[in-house]
Amino acid sequence: MPEQTLAEAWGSAPAVLAVVAVGLVLGLVVAGVDRAVVSGGSGAAVEPIRSSARLLLEQRRTTLAPDRLLWRLGGTAVPVLALLSLAVVPIGGRTLWSTSADLVWFNAMEALLWAAVWLVGWGPNAVHAVTGGYRFLAQGLAYELPLMFALITAGLAAGSLRTTDVVAAQQDLWFVVTMPVAFVVFVAGAAAFAFWGPFAAPTAADIAGGVSSELSGVDRLLVEAGRAIFLGASAAMAAALFLGGGSGPWLPGPLWHLLKTLAVVAALVWIGRRLPVLRPDRTVEVGWMVLVPLTLLQALVVAVLVLTGFYA
Repeated sequence: MPEQTLAEAWGSAPAVLAVVAVGLVLGLVVAGVDRAVVSGGSGAAVEPIRSSARLLLEQRRTTLAPDRLLWRLGGTAVPVLALLSLAVVPIGGRTLWSTSADLVWFNAMEALLWAAVWLVGWGPNAVHAVTGGYRFLAQGLAYELPLMFALITAGLAAGSLRTTDVVAAQQDLWFVVTMPVAFVVFVAGAAAFAFWGPFAAPTAADIAGGVSSELSGVDRLLVEAGRAIFLGASAAMAAALFLGGGSGPWLPGPLWHLLKTLAVVAALVWIGRRLPVLRPDRTVEVGWMVLVPLTLLQALVVAVLVLTGFYA
């Protein structure tokens, strides 16, 4: 009998509120850690809240002949899709709901996020914004396949596409030990979809901020919050798929999952702030020419281990 989801155990409304709350907390953690890395810790805990309050009060700018419907739709979709990706991440051993193909669901939310960010670039009818949007399209296409193969590799080892089954399959050995390439590619792909750190070409200074160049007020808050929530959700998913989720001695399972998630977030932000922004053409080249073959080879190695009964 399959384990209950949060919605089945708590009811739909409390479960949804719990996932939204976790998503907002993860987003604040990502923003706070980023602030601490940039400023050395000064005001790191409260600065994201102050910035959010300022953006809520800031008046929206506009451009000449924008497509307001697509612009607002894209900006609103970014945080919504980030929260929906969190719906299949185990929280306390349960997901908000299970689709029987949770890994496919997570990947689908990334693909839709891809479209939403492009709409944020297209909607303002401004050259820098649309340039950033097309950069994100090219970058996302190059990292979508490697990231998908990384997800499939974890599911292959567990013999299931449910995230709770993947976590359960790591009771004796975390998957990161036998699939380090998949782990690194998954985390890097998540950073690329959040256009974070070295993958920030869609918002680079050479195009005056790119997709975010015309954002202001609530619009900017929604997009920035969505990026942070998605990065936090991806860190939580990486902890579940490759670091054993809540498995660990002495401490309760949810606390272990939280600690692993925080470790991934800290590593992502710290490394991301110390690497230069990659040129879009180099990013695409690495994605197609290096990461696709590497992730396919990683999947092949895991498939051989599955056939030999290594994960049984």
